[in-house]
Amino acid sequence: MLNRRLLRIKVMQALYGFFQSEDADLVKAEKNLLLSIDRIYDLYLYYLCLPLELARVAEVQMEEARNKVMPTEEDLSPNRKFVDSYLLKALEDNKALQKLLEQRKISWSSENEELHKLWKKVKNSDVYLKFLANKDEHPAAHRKFIDDLYREFVLDSDNLYSIFQEKSIFWDFEDNDFAVQMAMRYFSKIKSAENYKAIPPKYKDKEEDEEFVKALFRKTINQNSEISDWIEGKTKNWEVDRIATMDVLLMKMAIVEFLHFNSIPVKVSLNEYIEISKLFSTPKSKVFINGVLDKLLKDFNDKKMIKKRGRGLME
Repeated sequence: MLNRRLLRIKVMQALYGFFQSEDADLVKAEKNLLLSIDRIYDLYLYYLCLPLELARVAEVQMEEARNKVMPTEEDLSPNRKFVDSYLLKALEDNKALQKLLEQRKISWSSENEELHKLWKKVKNSDVYLKFLANKDEHPAAHRKFIDDLYREFVLDSDNLYSIFQEKSIFWDFEDNDFAVQMAMRYFSKIKSAENYKAIPPKYKDKEEDEEFVKALFRKTINQNSEISDWIEGKTKNWEVDRIATMDVLLMKMAIVEFLHFNSIPVKVSLNEYIEISKLFSTPKSKVFINGVLDKLLKDFNDKKMIKKRGRGLME
């Protein structure tokens, strides 16, 4: 589930904190890095079970309405299109999901007030009312409603983001956005109540991805002085301490990948760090980083320092 770009971003953030700290402990920093990655999976599970939590709030409110002294016809026969949705049944019946939620202690129970506020917004929205009024019972209509619900009320929600910030120091905005997007992707693949779909594992390949994270983190730290000299040599018209800190850090990580990750094509590493710079650095960073790394790559190739295995890996 966690792609390499996200793993690179988490390493970048850990390195930034490490280099900014006066008493950084490499072992402790690496442990926190792996923990921060693990916590993203928890965040994903929170957003995956959110529709079930909203449905439970809706059920409670329907029951309260039925028990009024003078219930209306709508109170007695509410529209249950959402609470009885095949998507919710698929989530509820998914034993693997329920086991994961239990094992990792994922629960919205402490956020009952926020769930009620969120459900109130959903319940009174055009998105929800149009869904109820739509007579189309095809699974695609239910998937579209969940997608619309997340885009309208969950994605970029400051309230939900604040909740998770308070729960863990390891969750930031990028983690939150990624977790929501991955939950939305999972919902889009549930075609029927019986089609549960396997919950994607945290890593595509746990051993390989964890080794990638640890090696990139440690090697960037261990070779920091040498790599800094290389970068300084290609930025003589610049004062290194005046170059954006994030630009320098991204170039250091890219250089480590060029030299030490033999199965990752040079072009892939170069493109990845340029793309990450668009998210975390200045508008001109991509051009600057590309220019400096191009010069360094020429030197590395001339000195035969880059040793890639397989076809096309040098490109």
